Amino acid sequence: MHIDETDFASMSRPEQIRHFEVEGYVVFPSILTPEIIAKLKSEMADAEMTHTSYSTQQQRSVVQPQWTSRTAAELIGYPPLMDFLTDLMGPDIVFNRGFFQRSLVGCPGISMHTDGQPHGSNLFGYEGSCPRLVRVLYYLDYLSEKRAPFRLIPRSHISFHAEASPYVRYTSHPEEITLIVPAGSAVLIPSMLFHGSHPNLDERPRELLQMGYRPAWAGPVQPIEDWDPALVAAAPDIAKPYLQSLNTSGQAFEQEHKPAGMKAEAPGINPSRWESR
Repeated sequence: MHIDETDFASMSRPEQIRHFEVEGYVVFPSILTPEIIAKLKSEMADAEMTHTSYSTQQQRSVVQPQWTSRTAAELIGYPPLMDFLTDLMGPDIVFNRGFFQRSLVGCPGISMHTDGQPHGSNLFGYEGSCPRLVRVLYYLDYLSEKRAPFRLIPRSHISFHAEASPYVRYTSHPEEITLIVPAGSAVLIPSMLFHGSHPNLDERPRELLQMGYRPAWAGPVQPIEDWDPALVAAAPDIAKPYLQSLNTSGQAFEQEHKPAGMKAEAPGINPSRWESR
């Protein structure tokens, strides 16, 4: 187990963006307060759970957590996180997935996989076909070496090699790293990064709240089932700007070589965006 010792707490915003874009992950230590963690745990305690095909010890909520927990719904627009995502992706952001996981004692590790598959799949549907997807993993418990810590293969999301196919899975990798983070920390990864977890060898379960975001232009390649309008209407005001249609897209197949109104600047793709301001 190669534990990452990066000091994420001291990073500037350009350093955070660079680490995410190049290495494929960034950590916001203890971004959730103990009060928020306690509310999430309480509100999700009686949520209906199912289990994965590979283990009854790996449980997932049947209903997406933002429709069960008011606190989870409020986290969709959580300012400390959205400030970063806005700097990373721009202001027009779509929330496209909520996920609650409970890894019980004895849960096996999750295989190395990606959350993005450009042609869709039975596992992710066409949601995973969006060309830009960010997964935000809020860990509600401290990750020790025994308590199902997160593992990943840095830079795997930018490889062009056949072994980086998002339709391939691995048991492990010799250059994978492990993240040990405090409770309430957020781990952010792009969907094309290979990642997984170690088994839960602790005496306590480990709970995780995951949320997915993308820039509005990066829609799925095929239509997907949209949010229930009644659920969106009842959502907290802080979440509603991000609860756009899941099929929101900038798709425009017909293109001009020299469209009207072209700009001569775009800070979001500046080579200097990784430099301190």
